[in-house]
Amino acid sequence: MAHSLHHAQSSARKFGGVAADYIALHSWFDCTKQHLALPGHRALRHHALGIWESEAVFGLSITNSAGREVPVRFIAEQHVREDCRCIPTVADWLKHLPIEPWMVNGVILPDVEVDPGETDDALWRREVAAGQTILGLADWQAQHRMRAEMSS
Repeated sequence: MAHSLHHAQSSARKFGGVAADYIALHSWFDCTKQHLALPGHRALRHHALGIWESEAVFGLSITNSAGREVPVRFIAEQHVREDCRCIPTVADWLKHLPIEPWMVNGVILPDVEVDPGETDDALWRREVAAGQTILGLADWQAQHRMRAEMSS
């Protein structure tokens, strides 16, 4: 399925009523396309936890226009299975996530921010001695350069 409307039409065929009865729930699952218009957007809600979160947002059931009470979890499971062919866990998504260097920066932030331009050996030694970094000097200097670039 490519669009929330198609999921809603599928729900109407499966549970009765009309697509408009289901569009809000299916749009909630797919709103993560705002951040990444690729299949990877599904990692944010298309899993077992996302299904349970949809109940917190929409309640335990909806009553469609045909008067039938439909469990939200059933509709959410349908959405995830139509997109993923299974119901993955959060771990299923995350275990294949490539780890980037910024994800594991290995630094304890000081109580007072340091001037990013001050990257001499003495400042690094003070931070190591104070337990504020576990990085080697070259990595520490690279991190300070990266912070300076991000703040400018």
